[in-house]
Amino acid sequence: MSEANYSYPIPTADWKAKLCFWADKRYPYFALTDGNNHHYPEEAFESRFFAGKKALTEKEIWDQDSQIQKVGIIGYDFKNRLEHLKSENPAFLDLPELCFFQPEISLKFTGNTVYSSVELNESFWEEIENSSIPKSPSTHCAITAQLTRENYIASVQAIQEQIVEGNTYEANICQAYAGSFEKWDPISAYFLLTEKSPMPFSALFKAESKWLVSASPERFIKKTGTRLIVQPIKGTIRRGATPEEDEHHKRLLLASEKERAENLMITDLMRNDLARVSQTGSVRVQELFGIYALPRVFQMISTVTSTLRAGVDFSQIIQATFPMGSMTGAPKISTMEIIEQEEKFKRGWFSGAFGYIKENGDFDFSVIIRSIIADLEAKQLYFGVGSAITFDADAAQEYAECELKAQAILEVLSGK
Repeated sequence: MSEANYSYPIPTADWKAKLCFWADKRYPYFALTDGNNHHYPEEAFESRFFAGKKALTEKEIWDQDSQIQKVGIIGYDFKNRLEHLKSENPAFLDLPELCFFQPEISLKFTGNTVYSSVELNESFWEEIENSSIPKSPSTHCAITAQLTRENYIASVQAIQEQIVEGNTYEANICQAYAGSFEKWDPISAYFLLTEKSPMPFSALFKAESKWLVSASPERFIKKTGTRLIVQPIKGTIRRGATPEEDEHHKRLLLASEKERAENLMITDLMRNDLARVSQTGSVRVQELFGIYALPRVFQMISTVTSTLRAGVDFSQIIQATFPMGSMTGAPKISTMEIIEQEEKFKRGWFSGAFGYIKENGDFDFSVIIRSIIADLEAKQLYFGVGSAITFDADAAQEYAECELKAQAILEVLSGK
């Protein structure tokens, strides 16, 4: 399948939504990605759409020579295949650790133009135009926090004891919200979430009855030619209510010794991960402690790049770098063991990676955070939020940071 042989003008403003509802009736698998015009270092997600009927086997996912597009998810618990780890906490949903499909339709949106890998006839455009968007979609879902504030604070204190004992330097401890529903519309929920919180790595993913509705701000890893890019986020502060307050909060984040220490530890971890698959001496920190404005928060983002060593394939890159250090902590393996002890739920797709692989082997994957994960057959959904715990972390402030990260999703699910 070629990248883009044909181009067409985008017909209407709501065309992407109509495209998704059209695909939902015809394909067991589809995905939409959107960078929402963010000026993100090393660029945000390309705006793309994929639809297909063929789920890929594990062998096909890792096959370096297949030269086909692949779109999908690597769940957090895939870590257990990479290291001697386990995930024994209760799961909200039965989710595959690997879930990829091969697209039959592949579209790319640039400005007011759609680029397609195959020729789209007149009937295709008519079908899309005639697709209906629900006027009163079911996006509400009663949600329950799975951890009380008191229990969260106790978990933070337990992590800090582990730090004192030298078992970890920093651990990303997460909590979950979950709910059940009779009817829930993931497509409408995605567009509502994107309206409330347009993120550089927004994505909608369908795999039969299972869905990902994502407003992720974070890239896991990107490959362009022989160049690898990772961009850990560590450091969050609320946007201000006025331009003056906004600028004040931005300066506070940049000056925070705690946030800089968190970011530096994970940046060093990712440098070491990249070094395992990169040419000697090629790993570079392109930007350290960059402060970027997102719709509701400022984030501290560091960018690390390297040159891929010859002969290294996709599976080896994942082996070296997964999961993203910002969602584990440092050192990675012992901290993941501590996370398993302290968290009360199986992460599943949350804090894993979602993305697409091009025919030439280039790829781009986000970190699955600020995201709803749902199963329409099970009629259940959940999402997770977390923050990095260090020795000097204030448990009450960390809990407030989790609430801030959950805000947009809770607004969508509550109808506010």
